[in-house]
Amino acid sequence: MADKQDRVIFHCDCNGFFASVEALDNPALRDVPMAVAGSPESRRGIVLAKNELAKQCGIYTTQTVWQAKKMCPSLVLVPPRHGRYQEVSRQVNQVYDRFTDMVEPASIDESFLDVTASLAYFEKSPRHLADMVRDQVRRDVGVTISVGVSYCKIFAKMGSDLKKPDATTLITRENYQSLLWPLPVGNMLFAGKRTVDKLNAHGIFTIGDLARAREDALTYMLGKAGAMLHRYANGVDDSPVLRRGEMPAPKSVGNGKTFAHNLTAMEEITPALSALSDEVAARLREGGQMCQGVQLSIKSPDLQVISRQTRLQAPTWLHKEILDAALALLTANWQPGAPIRALTVTAEQLVTADEAQRMPEQISFLDALAMGAGQPPAQIPGEPSFAEGAFCPLAARQKRAKMEKLEETIQRIRAKHGEDSVGLGFGEGYEVPDNNLPF
Repeated sequence: MADKQDRVIFHCDCNGFFASVEALDNPALRDVPMAVAGSPESRRGIVLAKNELAKQCGIYTTQTVWQAKKMCPSLVLVPPRHGRYQEVSRQVNQVYDRFTDMVEPASIDESFLDVTASLAYFEKSPRHLADMVRDQVRRDVGVTISVGVSYCKIFAKMGSDLKKPDATTLITRENYQSLLWPLPVGNMLFAGKRTVDKLNAHGIFTIGDLARAREDALTYMLGKAGAMLHRYANGVDDSPVLRRGEMPAPKSVGNGKTFAHNLTAMEEITPALSALSDEVAARLREGGQMCQGVQLSIKSPDLQVISRQTRLQAPTWLHKEILDAALALLTANWQPGAPIRALTVTAEQLVTADEAQRMPEQISFLDALAMGAGQPPAQIPGEPSFAEGAFCPLAARQKRAKMEKLEETIQRIRAKHGEDSVGLGFGEGYEVPDNNLPF
């Protein structure tokens, strides 16, 4: 690098990650065109990943399954196994940890590494250290990665996209104009289709055009995004690589699903909400967080969306409590029998589990007496006894503690034996959503 003060940033991107993991577990899949995809019968069945043979047939990610099969009749479709992908992702990041303690996972198959301080230790140039990381991942995990090397995160990310698979691309202050500026402006990170259409309408067709444009004109055209894109096109990006402990916790965790057919009966809606709530609860526990509120979003067949929220009596990461809140919102805000195209359950107002334990809890007078006496409160005249099913707050909390232990045990079993090793009692026939990302 020209400037000795420059950082050295790697962007490591696993090649065709889902497909690579499937081929890792089933080597026969390496010899056929193969794609990881949703159900062909589903309206949202799309290609999530493909191997190199499928790519040579023209198959691309986000392509619908029926289009992919039409283009390549011999295409082998494999259902996604997100638990397995998470496991391999952890293994890949453990390799990165051997080269630097500054590793920032950007997604399940991408991570940024700041190796500025590692170069002297390993006595390698940036390119040679990147090649060393690629070789280590290939040998230890069995998947390949492409690495972009640069002095900033934006160019490192763009570098890993330039050459695939299993390649290293170096973007420096000396070569970024010749490498990146001739590319279509749509190749610029964060330049979506609408943004590209606006830029094209004003004569901006390449990244170089964007870099040379007046920043104030771009700001007038696109708002703050215009100034940001101008800076990035010129390689101005000082955003740090964050260690895992420095990464901000998500403000909410949500999961949504579009269904193969419109749901109308509670016999269909309840297990669908249960599957969504179960995954939300699992992600909360994985992150050591609890939610104080739940939001339910409902999309109708004509694509109209309503969203409703409720606040919980106490922070939770329990599947049942999240499900109960979602069902209550549905009952209160959706006409029985009205068709539902899609549902999203979101856990909101997140706190850490430690914070939740320190939060004061309001209890009833009878409950306070019960805790002080070490026994259930006295029976209220005219009410059924506790043995006959009357509500006892102390007993409810004890039951809740048992449910937390039960769900934690279920999660450990799934982590060891796979997501499908323990199912929900009425959730058969519903896949765990494949867009389980915090947002």
